[in-house]
Amino acid sequence: MQSILYGGDEFLTGDDIADALLAYGRALGDEERAEIVEIPVREHDGTVVTAKFLIGPASQIVAKELSDSGPELEDPELVRRLQALTRGVESPSGPPLDAPEGPEYEVD
Repeated sequence: MQSILYGGDEFLTGDDIADALLAYGRALGDEERAEIVEIPVREHDGTVVTAKFLIGPASQIVAKELSDSGPELEDPELVRRLQALTRGVESPSGPPLDAPEGPEYEVD
């Protein structure tokens, strides 16, 4: 588990989730973009809630590994989605999102 320090508060989440969030934040920062990302976090009483983070070039996020903080919080689908978003920012490919579709607009 990792504790994410953000905006003067601490948020407990899984290792893979924290790593994916930081990687996406770095990629967005490099491109001078910002996005809101929702991740699951564990409250002090053990309940799991969703926290929203505004990440981008001005984000100051620190993650630190915690020992003995209970069962790992996992969300493989979220991690895959954040990793795909990170790859999309780092090396965009394909036509612009607003490009018309059709055979005359195909990209090789």
